[in-house]
Amino acid sequence: MAFPEPKPKKPELPQKLLATLECKQGAIRAVRFNADGNYCLTCGSDKSLKLWNPHKGTLLKTYCGHGYEVLDAAGSFDNSQLCSCGADKTVVLWDVATGQVIRKFRGHAGKVNCVQFNEEATVILSGSIDSSVRCWDCRSRRPDPIQILNEAKDGISSLKVSDYEILTGSVDGRVRRYDLRAGELCADYIGSPITCVCFSKDGQCTLVASLDSTLRLLDKDTGELLGDYTGHKNVTYKMDCCLSERDTHIGSCSEDGKVYFWDLVEGSLVLALPVCNTAVQSLSFHPVETCLLTAAGGLVQCWREESYTSEEGVPT
Repeated sequence: MAFPEPKPKKPELPQKLLATLECKQGAIRAVRFNADGNYCLTCGSDKSLKLWNPHKGTLLKTYCGHGYEVLDAAGSFDNSQLCSCGADKTVVLWDVATGQVIRKFRGHAGKVNCVQFNEEATVILSGSIDSSVRCWDCRSRRPDPIQILNEAKDGISSLKVSDYEILTGSVDGRVRRYDLRAGELCADYIGSPITCVCFSKDGQCTLVASLDSTLRLLDKDTGELLGDYTGHKNVTYKMDCCLSERDTHIGSCSEDGKVYFWDLVEGSLVLALPVCNTAVQSLSFHPVETCLLTAAGGLVQCWREESYTSEEGVPT
């Protein structure tokens, strides 16, 4: 006898505070989950990069090698390496275990806002206020980038990489998608300076945040506007946006101290999570679980769904 499949659980949103990290890094410029979501990186205005277990609130390692504040960081697919960038115009490749600098890449003419590994962690891509994206070979000793993407007319604020695509957001108000397999560039004009871009988990859509306090969901291939989401405040700062682990909700930082979530399909605002009394600068959603990291001031907070229980089976 075949038993019926259990009904899928209704998607929940993270709104229960699980842990608070007192990072002691000055202002936290960015917080990022690693590839499997077990650890996170925090980028500080004190020039340091730190690796944490956010679920337990424990510091694992500190990385120091930048000359000015660290603005973004990312981990490799196998968690063996990190890359980071900062206001010192430098991109740094780190060994996770030893905490040592493997290489420093210099060539940008201004501060570097965003950094990503490619899928195999053989290339680092960095976006700068000098309006360029530069691609650095991790295995070569050459000091020059292997490719420069300089189509933007103003600073690059955000950068995401898939297995064959590069997605960039620029202050010139355009989202650019480089298809490496077809050798094509597609651009969509938003009209307001872009602060963050990301792919949906299914790879069919792109999410764009801009300084007109609006999030836009675009069809990746056609550029068609599928939905817009408003209610938060983003008119001054570079702020993160994200999609939930199952692409059911869209989330965004806000300058009023909250994180906002909308239903992706309906477009309705479903949660305004109060985080702090100042702007929420950065956020990161867990790759497979209902878990959210938020950064505001010098603190990072880890949020889970209301029904979450700890590993011991005891409600937190």
